[in-house]
Amino acid sequence: METAYIKTPLGIATIIGDENGISVISVAEEGTVSSTIPAVLQEAVSQLTGYFEGKRTDFDFALNPKGTAFQQKVWKALLDIPYGKTRTYLEQSKILGDVKAIRAVASANGKNPLWIVVPCHRVIGTDGSLTGYAGGLWRKKWLLEHENPTTQQSLF
Repeated sequence: METAYIKTPLGIATIIGDENGISVISVAEEGTVSSTIPAVLQEAVSQLTGYFEGKRTDFDFALNPKGTAFQQKVWKALLDIPYGKTRTYLEQSKILGDVKAIRAVASANGKNPLWIVVPCHRVIGTDGSLTGYAGGLWRKKWLLEHENPTTQQSLF
């Protein structure tokens, strides 16, 4: 496994992967930025940089997250939430076929190892509130605003 650290507007992102795909993307407040990026991580770094620059709305590099079969199912469903849109935990549970699994779905979202790329930040509370985000609610708010910026309307 190779590792790279890049600076983002939300902190230092850690990217871990190999020739089979990216396994982990996480963020921390502090860290040392990599001086060189391993070849197997360059596409992921390029696409994440494009996302933060507002030039990219999706990702197409190979993913290889580790998790249970249920977690994998939940993470796959997250990939269907379009850029700039949100779903509630209840809606996500219904899509997965079991409205009673809402807590299990929320728990699997919280264990998502691929920050931003598997967009768990797009899942919100039924009342529209920003709930549960492992990276901190301020990051979730930033990401949602980044993906759906409010434009100032002209008064005239």
